Amino acid sequence: MYQRIRDLREDRDLTQREIAKVLQMSQTGYSQYEIGKNDIPTQILIKLALFYNTSTDYLLELTDQKEPPPRRSEKK
Repeated sequence: MYQRIRDLREDRDLTQREIAKVLQMSQTGYSQYEIGKNDIPTQILIKLALFYNTSTDYLLELTDQKEPPPRRSEKK
């Protein structure tokens, strides 16, 4: 998982500092996620998935499909 979030960041030519700003945290704190020192909290995982337009399953390496599944429509 940690390599995957790093790869996504680097594919977009973003720095750790830029992603940390999006997540409203320090660069050092974000760095700990990429090297696997700290587990990624669920809320941060969701923010990363939304930011990269992918699924949390992809970030967690449960699938290799980058595209998120279609969102369910609201029932009326």
